[in-house]
Amino acid sequence: MEDIAADQARAALDAAERARRRVADEVGLPRGYWWGMAAGWLVLGVIGDVGPGWLVIAATPAFGAGHSFVASRLLDGRRRTDEVRVSADTAGRRTPFVVIAMLVGLVCVTVGLALALHADGAGHPGIWAAAVVAAIIGFGGPEMLRVLRRWVRA
Repeated sequence: MEDIAADQARAALDAAERARRRVADEVGLPRGYWWGMAAGWLVLGVIGDVGPGWLVIAATPAFGAGHSFVASRLLDGRRRTDEVRVSADTAGRRTPFVVIAMLVGLVCVTVGLALALHADGAGHPGIWAAAVVAAIIGFGGPEMLRVLRRWVRA
C-alpha cells in the first residue's frame, strides 16, 4: 500500500465510484411488478366503467392493499433481480417516495384522460384511459423510475 502513487489511488477510487453509480442506476423493481401493476390498473378501469358501484368501492382498496403487500417487499428497489442485492446506501432511501409520487401522477393522468375522453363522447372512457396508462406502466415503468430517481438524486 505504501508504494501506491496518489494518482493511482485517485484512479482506483474513481473506478470504484463509477462502478457504484452503475449499480445504483440498475436499482429498480422487477419487470413483473410493472406488468402486474399494469394489469391491475386495467382491471380497475374495466370495473370502474362496467361494474356496479359497490364493486368499484371494494376493488379500489383491494388493489391498494394488494399493491402495498407486494410493494412493501420490493419498494426499496434493492432486489431487482435474484442475483444482486445492493445496500440501502447504494440504492438510495428515496426510491419508495419516488414510486409513490409516480403512482399519484399516473392516477392523475388516468383521471384527466378519462375526463377528456368522456367530454369527447368516447364510449367507456375509463377503460381507454386505464389501457393507455397500463401500457405506459408496463412498457415504461422501469425507465420512468430510473429517470425520476435521477431527477431527485435517489
